[in-house]
Amino acid sequence: MCSSPTLSKGEVITALAVTAGAMAIGFLIHKKIFSKAKCVKPKVNLDLQKDNPKVVHAFDIEDLGDKAVYCRCWRSKKFPYCDGAHAKHNQETGDNVGPLIIKRKDA
Repeated sequence: MCSSPTLSKGEVITALAVTAGAMAIGFLIHKKIFSKAKCVKPKVNLDLQKDNPKVVHAFDIEDLGDKAVYCRCWRSKKFPYCDGAHAKHNQETGDNVGPLIIKRKDA
């Protein structure tokens, strides 16, 4: 008859500790390697002209008048002009973005 070796209580505890340690190290290595692949930076432009590869607006200086205020948070309903939507965006995200203001110098 074949008898299987019996492990003492101490040997079982040691084997469990080594196995748990190896699993923990394996998990940490897996997390370190694969977490970067899934890390996607949030998009700035959520819904404006998504069918275009790049959103570009051009304005002639002569058409600006005395002052023009442009959106830089991409949340304005009047984009490319600012409607103050950055205030809500900043409050929700902790960001500090504001509009681009272009005005003529007083001569």
